[in-house]
Amino acid sequence: MIRMEATGVSFAEQQMRRGRYFDQPPYPFVPGYDLVGTVTVTGAGVGPDLVGRRVAALVKVGGWASHVVVDAADAVAVPDGIGAAEAETLVLNGITAWQMLHRKARVRPGGTIVVHGANGGVGSVLVQLALATGITVIGTASPRHHDTLRAQGVRPVDYRAGDLAARVRQLAPGGVDAVFDHVGGRGIVDSWRMLAPGGTLVSYGTAATRDDQGSKQWPVLKLIGRLWWWNVLPNGRHTSFYYIWAGRSLGKNRFRARLREDLAEVFAALQRGDITPRIAARLPLDRAADAVRLAESGTIAGKVVLTP
Repeated sequence: MIRMEATGVSFAEQQMRRGRYFDQPPYPFVPGYDLVGTVTVTGAGVGPDLVGRRVAALVKVGGWASHVVVDAADAVAVPDGIGAAEAETLVLNGITAWQMLHRKARVRPGGTIVVHGANGGVGSVLVQLALATGITVIGTASPRHHDTLRAQGVRPVDYRAGDLAARVRQLAPGGVDAVFDHVGGRGIVDSWRMLAPGGTLVSYGTAATRDDQGSKQWPVLKLIGRLWWWNVLPNGRHTSFYYIWAGRSLGKNRFRARLREDLAEVFAALQRGDITPRIAARLPLDRAADAVRLAESGTIAGKVVLTP
């Protein structure tokens, strides 16, 4: 049992609230994709040394609670010196960013990438991991975030200014090595057009269809179908759809081992100073509705964190 110290609002909870998540949990359910807290008690077969340890866990649902019961194998130790809220911003977002950059796209130092939503929860972590690796980053965001992105070393582009692919091509005439796209919809074509020969498009969401009606599976299936078709074209470019739970196809033990390994890498990057947690706001759990409204407002940079 983990006593929750920090959980958060990600895009997944926003989709679940609307009943639009691809792998939608049935109502009623408790949201909360990930959490950080302290182990208070362990069950049979689990060593007592876990009690009192601060851990992180990826749960998909259930994190917005004072106490959460998880399988001990799913608890990942949080290194000393990292605060609960800071660690929380890097669980789902950090694993996602790390795996997309280093396991999916495998971009090398000296490469150039495009990160859509560079000021967002996943985007801000991805940007920092890439910059620390020696990768040039072009980041899409609304103009009010451009100065902050420039200060980090990102080359910002306004995603609403029209013909996004052409404006990225002005910054990278030969195309980019990877594009990370959480938007989906019609804009995915622009992301494909940005790629250089040998480049990779990593799609990991359908934010453009968040408020649509009808089937919640269809936008994702349509997107995956388009990515598959592009992959079979003889053009030297590649696509991939990233879903964190797809790794379970490796087997439960390998999936858990990879999560532990990759989250450890993210925490190590934090301790080195390569990345800084982006906390947009901290609100108490009994203001969860306010937290969701804020996260959905499109006015923030970073992640909204809920605390007890």
